[in-house]
Amino acid sequence: MLTKAQLHELYYWLQLNRRLEDRLGALYRTGKVAGGVYTGRGQEAISVGTAYALQPDDLIAPLIRNLGSLLVRGFRPEDILTQYLARTTSPTAGRDCNMHLGDLSRGIVAPISMLGAMIPVMMGAALAAKMQGRKIVALTYLGDGGASTGDFHEGLNFAAIQKVPLVVVIENNGWAYSTPTRRQTANPEFVTRAQAYGIVGFQVDGNDVLAVHEIASQAIDHARQGLGPALIEAKTMRMKGHAEHDDAWYVPRSELEKWKAIDPIDRFEKYLFESGFMSTEERDSILGRVDAEIDRGEEFALNSPFPEPGHALGGVYQTPSSN
Repeated sequence: MLTKAQLHELYYWLQLNRRLEDRLGALYRTGKVAGGVYTGRGQEAISVGTAYALQPDDLIAPLIRNLGSLLVRGFRPEDILTQYLARTTSPTAGRDCNMHLGDLSRGIVAPISMLGAMIPVMMGAALAAKMQGRKIVALTYLGDGGASTGDFHEGLNFAAIQKVPLVVVIENNGWAYSTPTRRQTANPEFVTRAQAYGIVGFQVDGNDVLAVHEIASQAIDHARQGLGPALIEAKTMRMKGHAEHDDAWYVPRSELEKWKAIDPIDRFEKYLFESGFMSTEERDSILGRVDAEIDRGEEFALNSPFPEPGHALGGVYQTPSSN
């Protein structure tokens, strides 16, 4: 059972995720972003709920829409804003312009753009931890479209055979860019694939952060006990296009309206108020903190310099050891 303070933390992370992405969208439309902006509006409960269930020593590999996971694990708004604005103060020193970033000191493994490709990577990390006798769990994400890739099959199959502590979260939002699920698989219930690999599977309402956190905790505990991988299918909906340049014309308006009615943040806020876990003053205090942090991050990013061209040659190869 989560405490009131923990529930407020979840609300803080959800709002920081949503409002930071909204700010990035505004900066994109004013021409200040170097490249595209890829958001996970409507899917915040999955990123936040799963990352919040991990322990500090666990490993996580977020994808470009899992901003909430990065925030929970320690990245701040200024890190994300400088990253998208390609400033030298960004985590990648201006070499990358979206969420291709990681920090092993925080247990964050940087993503590979090809969806599904992180499963073999995190399977390897989980296998290494098992061989070292470390009781840690590796968790990564992919979309419904990514579940049709060879990396998904090969990585999950090998993880199942080796019984490594891996948790794979399928964010089933019904669309792989503009391809609906019915056009890329004959079985839309991705949780059934767990049985095919001989591992445990969970299905959860991806718009309910408390349900996501509970199921993620069960899956992580299962993997940590040495019982093998776990697959989570989180059903949700991406409420914007593939990126800010995409108006998602291909998604029926009725489908968007259906999911808008169960927006994960509005839903959680309603629960907190109705259950007596949050007052109007407490909500306003959290939102004030969120907005202030984003404002400071934006100011820092806009006042940060762009990298010198010659800096592009650095950080490509590991610096040789003097030993």
